Amino acid sequence: MNIDPISDFLTRVRNAVKAGHRVVEIPASNLKKEITKILFDQGYILSYKFEDDKGPQGTIKIALKYDKLTKDPVIKKIQRISKPGLRKYASSSNIPRILNGLGIAIVSTSHGVMTGKQAQEKNVGGEVLCYVY
Repeated sequence: MNIDPISDFLTRVRNAVKAGHRVVEIPASNLKKEITKILFDQGYILSYKFEDDKGPQGTIKIALKYDKLTKDPVIKKIQRISKPGLRKYASSSNIPRILNGLGIAIVSTSHGVMTGKQAQEKNVGGEVLCYVY
C-alpha cells in the first residue's frame, strides 16, 4: 500500500531520468493522468500512453525526453511540494514562479489540475503539488 501516490509517481520519473531510461511505467490514477498530460503539454516528456488492461486502474507509460545532441534529460528536477503531512496551498496571486518563469508549478484547483500560470490566468488558487524544471 502506497501512502503518497503522487510522490511515488514523481520518484519513478526522477529515478528513470537519472538512470537514463527511455520509458517508465507507473500505476495509473486520474490525478496522475492529469499530471502526465501537463508534462506532455509543457514539453517535459516525449509521449505517454494510458493502458487499461493491467491492474484495476491500469498503467501509464511515459516516454522520457532527452536532448538530441548532449543526451541530457529535459527534466532537470521534479520536486514534490505539498505532502500528506503538510499541505501547501496558494492563492492565485501567490502561486510561485519557478526559475523566473522557466519551470512550472503544477497546481490542483477546483477547476482541475493545471500549471501555475494557467491558474493565475483563471484567477483560481489551490494545492501546489509539485515543481518541474
